[in-house]
Amino acid sequence: MAKITLKGNEINTIDNLPAVGLLAPDFVLTANDLSDKTLSDYRGKRLVLNIFPSLDTSVCAASVRRFNVEASKLDNTKILCISADLPFAQARFCGAEGIENVETLSSFRSDFAEKYGVKIIDGPMMGLSARAVLVVNENGHIIYQELVPEIVQEPDYEKALDMLK
Repeated sequence: MAKITLKGNEINTIDNLPAVGLLAPDFVLTANDLSDKTLSDYRGKRLVLNIFPSLDTSVCAASVRRFNVEASKLDNTKILCISADLPFAQARFCGAEGIENVETLSSFRSDFAEKYGVKIIDGPMMGLSARAVLVVNENGHIIYQELVPEIVQEPDYEKALDMLK
């Protein structure tokens, strides 16, 4: 279990993030067309997993916008923006915002949040994912991870992106 805060109030996640050096846990997430996406679908690509509670918050939306800008500068890299939002809402947000360089995936019918240790287990956001960023190399190993300690703060984009240089 990891402790984070929501506007200064302590809340907990179900577990810790997978450690740097480990293979990223496999997952099944839902794409905007309702198809399943798994980790193996991205085999041979570098991944940035931008995990957050919901696109309906300003900080989560800002992280998707920022990674969308950065994605066009990265070779052999996919940025996956993962939340429990329904795929329809994710597609609507991306369409309205002109988001085309990242892939939004929904964890709404998945155990992703448990496998990655980000499921919030108490407080007003219970059941959603904490804000986190993981970078996975071409071989599937985690090379960077950040659990953002205050959920209303943005992740450290530079540290994550520096792992891809």
